[in-house]
This record gives sequence, C-alpha cells and structure tokens, in this order.
Amino acid sequence: MTTNIPNLTLNDGLDIPAIGLGTYSLNGFEGAKSIQTGIEAGYRLIDSAFNYENEGAVGRAVREASVPRDQLRICSKLPGRHHAYDKALLTIEESLLRTGLDYFDLYIIHWPNPKQGKYLEAWQAMIEAKKRGYVRSIGVSNFLPEHLDHIVSETGVAPSLNQVELHPYFEQAEQREANAKHGIITESWSPLGRGKGDGVLQDSVVKAVANVHGKTPTQIILRWHTQLGAVPIPKAGSREHQEENLNIFDFELTEDQMEIISAFSVNNQRLWNQDPAEYEEF
Repeated sequence: MTTNIPNLTLNDGLDIPAIGLGTYSLNGFEGAKSIQTGIEAGYRLIDSAFNYENEGAVGRAVREASVPRDQLRICSKLPGRHHAYDKALLTIEESLLRTGLDYFDLYIIHWPNPKQGKYLEAWQAMIEAKKRGYVRSIGVSNFLPEHLDHIVSETGVAPSLNQVELHPYFEQAEQREANAKHGIITESWSPLGRGKGDGVLQDSVVKAVANVHGKTPTQIILRWHTQLGAVPIPKAGSREHQEENLNIFDFELTEDQMEIISAFSVNNQRLWNQDPAEYEEF
C-alpha cells in the first residue's frame, strides 16, 4: 500500500490527497471491485458523478474496503439537467441514497451550462447542501474564470476545487491562475491526454525523461501535474496501473523537464472541443 501521498488543504479546511482515482466507466460489480482494489492500493480520493451511473459501485467499494470511511474523500457531481435549486438538492440526496453513504466529502457542479443560465442557482443549492451536512466541501468542474467570478461575487462563497481538462496538450495556465486567485485547487481530468491515443506517452523525449528517473512515461506526466500544483485523477481499473499511477512522489522533475512536458501545449488544444463557454452537459 502506498503511504507517501501528500495532502493538500482546500480553502475550507478539508484536506485531500494530491492524486485521486477517476472512475468513469467503472460500473457494476466489476467496477465496484476495481474501485475497491484502488482503495486497497492506496487511493483515498475517489471521483465519481451522477451521470457516470456508478455511484452505487463507489458506495459498495467504500463499504467493503478495509480503509475507514473518515480516511477517504468521496466526490460526485451534479448533472446539468438538475441545476434548478430544488432539483439540485434532491439530486444530491439521491446521490447519497445511491452510494449508501451518510455524506460526500466533495460534491461539485459538473459543467456550468451557461446557455441555460442556472449555474448560480445550482451553486446556491450547493451552499445549502453543505449547511445541511450532505457535503463537507463544495466545488465546480469546467468553470471558466468568468463563471467563477460570477458565483463568488453573487454569493461570497468560492468553490474549494475546480476540476478541468488539463494535460500536456492543454496546460491551462490562465485557468489555473484564475483558480488560484480565489484560493481554488485545480484538479485535472483526462490528465494523460488519452484523447490523442497514447500521444505524449509514446513521445521519445518523454521516454528519455522517464529513463532518467527510472519511471514510466505515465508517471512522468502525472508528476508534472502535481508539480504544477494540480491534482490528477487518472482512471485505472487494474491493480498494476493503479499502483503505477500512485508511485510518483519519490522523485522530482527539473525545471527543464517540466518545460519539456509543458511544450506539448503549443497549440493549447482541448481533446474533444468541449469548451465550457458553449458545451452543454445534461
């Protein structure tokens, strides 16, 4: 079991590990088994979403794992179709019932869906959910700087975390700076840039950096995230890949090596053209 994962403290005082387990497509009994394996391997931050339809699998994994509940940080996400205040609160309650848990450590708005214009209403519901004890910490996902500024100015409450697309092809420097302005931790979805196949993981320069440290290209990229101050949440179903992903805290990339990885962002490209200014998720 990996025990050397550092913690980060969110702006509301909750601590989270510097790496988490993505669970998209880990569903059903096999998904629950994979998530439980991840917990046994050392993951303490587990990311899910209402729309992944695997909150039940996450809950089962948490209940059957040998790790005490208070040592875990379980996160789920509010879908776009439930941004209306009352619907949002009911959805969070439903998420709790699906998992069989008494509370979430983190609950976040999955996408801002600015065209429907209800993300402020959803954020107000999140604030209420925290007051009710449904959630320990509230955050957002895919919120652009203008979305963050809007909800903070209207409510006075900044999200604790913003989960965004972040990988070597899209390093999100401006977004990370905007998050930091509000004391918001950046979390990275699709941290390995898999939308380009194996892309950066097969690059000869990245492989050379990996050889210097005696690590795999995957470990180099995940370490790049943590040194940027971001929390990567790679998905991994097998124990082998789960342990590989966790084993990134016993070395450090040099400034030059960090720049090598960041140089892949020359065109600053999203993988699936999901621009939060336009993209709608329901």
